Amino acid sequence: MDPKRAPEGGSAGPAARAMGPEAAAQHDHVGPREGRQSSTEYFVISVAAQLAGMHAQTLRTYDRLGLVTPQRTSGGGRRYSERDVELLREVQRLSQDEGVNLAGIKRIIELTNQVTELQQRLVELTAALERERARPDYRPELIPPQRNTALVVWQPRHRRQR
Repeated sequence: MDPKRAPEGGSAGPAARAMGPEAAAQHDHVGPREGRQSSTEYFVISVAAQLAGMHAQTLRTYDRLGLVTPQRTSGGGRRYSERDVELLREVQRLSQDEGVNLAGIKRIIELTNQVTELQQRLVELTAALERERARPDYRPELIPPQRNTALVVWQPRHRRQR
């Protein structure tokens, strides 16, 4: 199989369809590997740059700065997912439309990823709690009450001068 083409019988993703069927099949589109469970499609840097409306050197710079980190092939080539292309578009929007510098964009991406991870963890913990409550031997009275761990800062008032 040619590593630059989608697998035979595979369908091109929405980003590849936006390029047109001839361009996706003719250029550097990389589809999912055969036998892989994931349906994520990957693009080489030239196609990802075209889909994001950027120059390939800009993608290399963003990778070096840690803004958008694509997957790597065993040979070290960059492979961008559709999610990566969307993130590239968001970086461009924040930079051009909102005037955010690259350090600010990196922090926004980090915080967004942290929020996503925390939301996922909350879903997992909520599901675990529901499973625990569904157990026939669940006894809420055995759960110790939560103690207040609030910290109060006290500062004495200044004495009045006479």
